[in-house]
Amino acid sequence: MPLARSLSMTSLNGLPQWEDEDLPVEDLLLFEVSWEVTNKVGGIYTVIQTKAKITADEWGENYFLVGPYFEHNVKTQVEACEPPNPAVKKAMDTMKSQGCQVFFGRWLIEGSPYVLLFDIGSAAWNLDRWKGEFWDVSNIGIPFHDREANDAVIFGSLTAWFLKELSCQFDDKPNIIAHFHEWQAGVGLILSRSQKLPVATIFTTHATLLGRYLCAASIDFYNNLDQFDIDKEAGERQIYHRYCMERASVHCAHVFTTVSQITAIEAEHMLKRNPDVVTPNGLNIKKFSAMHEFQNLHSMYKARIQEFIRGHFYGHLDFSLEKTLFFFIAGRYEFSNKGADMFLEALSRLNFLLRVHKTDVTVVVFFIMPAKTNNFNVETLKGQAVRKQLWDTAQSVKEKFGKKLYNALLKGEIPDLNKILDRDDITIMKRAIFSTQRHCLPPVTTHNMIDDGNDPILNTIRRIGLFNNRTDRVKVILHPEFLSSTSPLLPLDYEEFVRGCHLGVFPSYYEPWGYTPAECTVMGIPSVTTNLSGFGCFMQEHVADPAAYGIYIVDRRFRSPDESCNQLTQFLYGFCQQSRRQRIIQRNRTERLSDLLDWRYLGRYYIHARHLALSRTFPDKFEMEPSAPPKTEGFRYPRPSSVPPSPSVSQHSSPHHSEGEDEDEDERYDEDKEAERDRQNIKSPFSLGVLPQGKKKQHGEYRN
Repeated sequence: MPLARSLSMTSLNGLPQWEDEDLPVEDLLLFEVSWEVTNKVGGIYTVIQTKAKITADEWGENYFLVGPYFEHNVKTQVEACEPPNPAVKKAMDTMKSQGCQVFFGRWLIEGSPYVLLFDIGSAAWNLDRWKGEFWDVSNIGIPFHDREANDAVIFGSLTAWFLKELSCQFDDKPNIIAHFHEWQAGVGLILSRSQKLPVATIFTTHATLLGRYLCAASIDFYNNLDQFDIDKEAGERQIYHRYCMERASVHCAHVFTTVSQITAIEAEHMLKRNPDVVTPNGLNIKKFSAMHEFQNLHSMYKARIQEFIRGHFYGHLDFSLEKTLFFFIAGRYEFSNKGADMFLEALSRLNFLLRVHKTDVTVVVFFIMPAKTNNFNVETLKGQAVRKQLWDTAQSVKEKFGKKLYNALLKGEIPDLNKILDRDDITIMKRAIFSTQRHCLPPVTTHNMIDDGNDPILNTIRRIGLFNNRTDRVKVILHPEFLSSTSPLLPLDYEEFVRGCHLGVFPSYYEPWGYTPAECTVMGIPSVTTNLSGFGCFMQEHVADPAAYGIYIVDRRFRSPDESCNQLTQFLYGFCQQSRRQRIIQRNRTERLSDLLDWRYLGRYYIHARHLALSRTFPDKFEMEPSAPPKTEGFRYPRPSSVPPSPSVSQHSSPHHSEGEDEDEDERYDEDKEAERDRQNIKSPFSLGVLPQGKKKQHGEYRN
């Protein structure tokens, strides 16, 4: 018997590398299977799309993504080509000869990975037979009316068929790794294992089916994790067959992974298996050549948002835009899961605090959550028209004024300012001022909502009374549509809008990872998250003082809702007390955390999962080194040596702390030293996210 190859991992130029020289990637084929390959449904699409480059860099021609064929997606995203691997081509040809349509090409994203797409419709005539075969191996019956589950059976059967045709052509090598994402792809894993195919399998759950359903029903989920009757809950929600597909996939996989520690705890109770590896989600980080280019972008896009505010609040613009902060929440319209309920309550309390302390700061809050609408609100469109008309009037008067001033200076005269504007100019300006008068409050929503009487955000706004009154220091704008640069109201893409805001607020109750605060971080924008989100748990683990780096983590796990809401209010109020200088310092620190979220670092978790799968599937060929994986404890961004910029309650009992404190703080702040210290820390080896075997963590051990 040949000696087993030892698997471990090192980092070269920031990229994970194979350490064993006798284990070339040419001896392996990697297939990543997901319903969201070239098919955007949710966040998994972002995971696969952004991770493709580092995986393709590592695996080259031996990396393939497997997904469903949808013509409208393929036409715009995929370039057809021939498979480079003759075995892959032969397996495809075999399936085509039996009536199944299989498409091969390059996905036109960064990394240009190969994609193998199965046409579900062309194979639908096999559905009854495949459902019977699936019942025979798993005892899971799929109801005919569940279209999504039926599609999952077809997709999984095609995937297992392809892997069987492929593996039959190989003797000793190459070895095959198949990585399945979510329950829609899980049927392929279950069938592959039941047929005893020589394939190392990995299953990743990005959120448990039952967890999402239970949290959406406003159930106290995390305090009752060990109390749920899982079968009963799934049955009552008519998803028992889906739950069984998910749970069977988890238990059939050689390696089970999930995206965060909080989801690992959830999976242990919902799916009855402790994940082998935690694989956090990353992003492709593009650094600017100029150190502070992201600060310049913030100023540029903030000015664009200010233009929208001038129009939206015309006639009520009695606050200084230079002292106005822009907060936002964005994502799917899940009122409780995304924390919009708590955010609105905290805004009501923040409004009270700002009014009581007579602060000159105004907060404008955007809710970017798509809902059903008829069209743009007429009053909102009128606001932008009035703003443009005022701008045109000012420009015409300025042009006449400029010409008269220019001619006077040419003659060597100081113009008489009383005569430089004639009567017509004064009349035009008076008419412009009268046109800005309005007899109603600035609208709370930019669109006409369908069934606004039952809209949870609007009903909460009515209850707490945030109607954009002049006396309110917190103004609310609901934009129930995704942002677009072609919009006549707010012509900005989402990324541009985020860069122009001051703070993203995402107090989610159910958030397995949380790409929205992660995207804020890589753009240098501070954000609020919670210890019930994967992102919040990740930052708590890797940053000693997250708030100093602009990551405010609300405790929604071990505090009551009212205490959590008070904590969120204090975070928001503290942020409002910062000076402009403090916000700039904080944005610099936030942007430096982006290295932590780069796939070049987080990709190593996936590499470890693949190594583990190989060692478990082919123990005579591969074995894990006893020292792998290293422990995660110890890798933490340090607390900045200077005082954190955000005034906390413990630092200042009064909201009006002295200017001297700010000056002392600025003197202690040395950006170059802090940045170098952070760069050294990110290069330190840190652990792969493996849950220790044996001892199970109790809920209390995850407390802050």
